[in-house]
Amino acid sequence: METLSRRALNRATLDRQLLLSRAKLSAFDAVEHLAGLQAQAPFPPYFGLWTRLAGFRPAELAELLESRRVVRIALMRGTVHLVTAADALAWRPVVQPLYDRDLKTNTLHARALAGLDHDAVASAARELLTASAWSSTALGAELAKTWDVPPSSLTHLARGRLPLVQTPPRAIWGKAGQTTYACLDEWVGAPLPPPSPASLIARYLRAFGPATVADVQTWAGITRLGEVAASMDLRRYRDDDGRELLDLPELTVPPEDVPAPPRLLGPFDQTILSYANRARVVSDAYRKRVITQNGLVKGTLLVDGQVCGLWEIQASRKAAVIELSPFEKLRKRDAAALEKSAGELVRWAEPGSATHEVRVHAPA
Repeated sequence: METLSRRALNRATLDRQLLLSRAKLSAFDAVEHLAGLQAQAPFPPYFGLWTRLAGFRPAELAELLESRRVVRIALMRGTVHLVTAADALAWRPVVQPLYDRDLKTNTLHARALAGLDHDAVASAARELLTASAWSSTALGAELAKTWDVPPSSLTHLARGRLPLVQTPPRAIWGKAGQTTYACLDEWVGAPLPPPSPASLIARYLRAFGPATVADVQTWAGITRLGEVAASMDLRRYRDDDGRELLDLPELTVPPEDVPAPPRLLGPFDQTILSYANRARVVSDAYRKRVITQNGLVKGTLLVDGQVCGLWEIQASRKAAVIELSPFEKLRKRDAAALEKSAGELVRWAEPGSATHEVRVHAPA
């Protein structure tokens, strides 16, 4: 069985995540290829596509949301993702056990929900949402007229039992909007199919492989996928530590010496979050500086395929400033490439600001 070094896995990840070179894909094709984009906050997917696609325009993704070809929905790991409508329909039934378990164990809501008929609450919520979209707050308040339970807990139950999408104008570039829900199947006009864990595994490997079963389960947020993977026709490798890596048989990995240009990854980028062993892209020491204790994931600097710093934009009508904070001293050519890319990013993200500036901090 062939062994893949950590560097080889890094290059495979960058290749499949469209980070070796900017791809000439439509936003829709990229979202599908990437197995979706992390979307806990409204706008990280736009930054994710900017760094991966040639000539990406925010209006292209906004139109996909408004036309319902892509949706924002809680899926893998219980977090909101931006995915194609077809993938949302296919994947929500697969990860439903995660939501069923959460309703019994969630530290904020499980006790309040323990004595309720979950089916009855979900049915009432669906009836309301069939008539129109409801904000998170209003949905809970309406359900609380029937069940003497905190409204936030009732909304949490509805979100766990029903495939709820967050509707526009939430996450439309340049606009603001509160979280407003609709049922996925009614929103896109198609039913949810029976769950197919094997299909989910295959899509993960196409976007993130080669990877271990533990990696797949970390991304999906569900367990017992090893049994499914064992029944699939997959290519198998080993990593440097002897762990078995899975991949689709028709896919290959690039040479480990292929160049990896410096990149600015957006907040919550899935490249950092989608593995049990994240060392292929970020060291343990740096990971603690990238992911905060309350789960926020900062925008990062990528050099030679590895996270080596942070970036952040502060903007007003007068000025937009992007601050680069490397963790280590960078080679001049890498630093120059990051500064150039940062200048392009801040002008793209904040076109309405009168001035644009890149500030580079000393390594800390």
